Amino acid sequence: ESVVLVTATSTEERPGLDFFPLTCEYVEKTYAAGKIPGGFFKREARQRDEEILVCRLMDRPCRPLFPDGYKGDTQVIATVLSSDKINPTDVLAVTGASAALHISDLPWAGPLVGVRVARVNGEFIAYPMLEQQQAADIDLVVACTKDAITMVEGGAAEAQESDIIDALMFAHKAAQPILELIEKLRAAVGKPKKVFEPKKLDSAIAKRVSELVDAKIVESSLIKEKHKRYAGYKAAKDLMVSTLTAELGAEKFAESEKLIKGEFDERKYEVVRDYMLREKKRIDGRDGKTVRNIMIEASILPRVHGSALFQRGETQAIVTTTLGTSSDEQKIDALTGERWKRFLLHYNFPPFSTGETKPMRGPGRREIGHGALAERALVRLIPEQEKFPYTIRVVSETLESNGSSSMASVCGGSLSLMDAGVPIKAPCAGIAMGLVTDGPVDKSETRYMILSDILGDEDHLGDMDFKVCGTANGITAIQMDIKIAGLNRAILSEALTQAKEGRLHILGKMNEVLAQTRPDLSQYAPRITTLKVKPDQIRIIIGPGG
Repeated sequence: ESVVLVTATSTEERPGLDFFPLTCEYVEKTYAAGKIPGGFFKREARQRDEEILVCRLMDRPCRPLFPDGYKGDTQVIATVLSSDKINPTDVLAVTGASAALHISDLPWAGPLVGVRVARVNGEFIAYPMLEQQQAADIDLVVACTKDAITMVEGGAAEAQESDIIDALMFAHKAAQPILELIEKLRAAVGKPKKVFEPKKLDSAIAKRVSELVDAKIVESSLIKEKHKRYAGYKAAKDLMVSTLTAELGAEKFAESEKLIKGEFDERKYEVVRDYMLREKKRIDGRDGKTVRNIMIEASILPRVHGSALFQRGETQAIVTTTLGTSSDEQKIDALTGERWKRFLLHYNFPPFSTGETKPMRGPGRREIGHGALAERALVRLIPEQEKFPYTIRVVSETLESNGSSSMASVCGGSLSLMDAGVPIKAPCAGIAMGLVTDGPVDKSETRYMILSDILGDEDHLGDMDFKVCGTANGITAIQMDIKIAGLNRAILSEALTQAKEGRLHILGKMNEVLAQTRPDLSQYAPRITTLKVKPDQIRIIIGPGG
């Protein structure tokens, strides 16, 4: 009896836009669960973190299926109208978004289906109920098209790589009947699709752009330091602009300026990927498997309860742990009922971390998403309340960023928890993986390269962004966005095996600095003492003279 309404709306293209203005929204109405909102105003306010995470689940698989160059303002809104508190509504929003876009007249290469898969007592279940989800040792949300898996988000209790792949294949199979249903829906009520033809640059000008910039792009891409590399790209772009302005004349150049600058980005995409596949070398000189240099310090801040500095290449995070009492627990007022949360992980990404200036107006969707991923990686390793009766808050401050700062938060978070004296089950590390291909991955002639510990550039230029977190024993969290169709089991398996090698390497570096949880809590942390009282003496504490 869970019901979600999903709508898709689009307006005409706005001239001059250089990005695709797609927004996905997910709103839980409290009336859906027969509740009246708490607080003074008695109406739904800004979205909660849980709602924002579902917005991201909708956006990530739907966005890549719009054609390149499409710039019409597009909004997909999912509204939870009824909640039976048994069946989760997040995957319904993903599938509903797909169905709404597929029956609309918008140019979109769907459909896809959101499937939650859980493993309970060794058995995989598609669309588990909330109770089954809580008992599961693998819990994944998977977005599937007819031929491919396009997104994965979820957690596990130190699962093996082969078990995760089994879960993904199970989800893909479970999605097929629903995909057929969406196709039937389109056949019955779908609108004719708008024909969208992206504007194309004149082929002679495109050839000239290639002649002017290809060599300079390769030269710049091999500069290891991020800002110097970007300066090299900018110099190549400026040279292209000045040369073509002179050759074409200012007026003709102005007519095609956006397309010419877009062609520069296209050349960068093609040239850098071709170099990597040809030379089996990456833009900072590494091979596919090498992890950047790691530097770690623990107990770096004197007055916090636990702290660690984790640096990998040009990505650096300082992560702190604060211990509180039960009065510090966060109350979550969800449709499914109230609950209390005793482990919190917050991720911050200040503008100075990328050398930028921006207004700071609270955490954005990306920060909430990255924090949730790092929290999922660590939450199953936190000791039970009976053994360690503290509320725990971990905060990751990204000080410098060039790829996988969320994974630095996982590594730094694990270290800061151990520094604070939290007896976690095992140290946990995370690594961001990438993939570069030059054709369909199921063809034997296709070249491909799996990349461990990706840079920011490799994230933008690659075909897959694949984050894996876990202990030496297995995977605790996974997040995957795939831009290509038909990723087969063999490549998935190879990527996960390579991720495990990288994760174990990082765990080794972490263990060199802090291999065991500190035996004592910080002198500044609150002390909680637990006493067991004999039943016949309880009256002495709570009786009339207690």
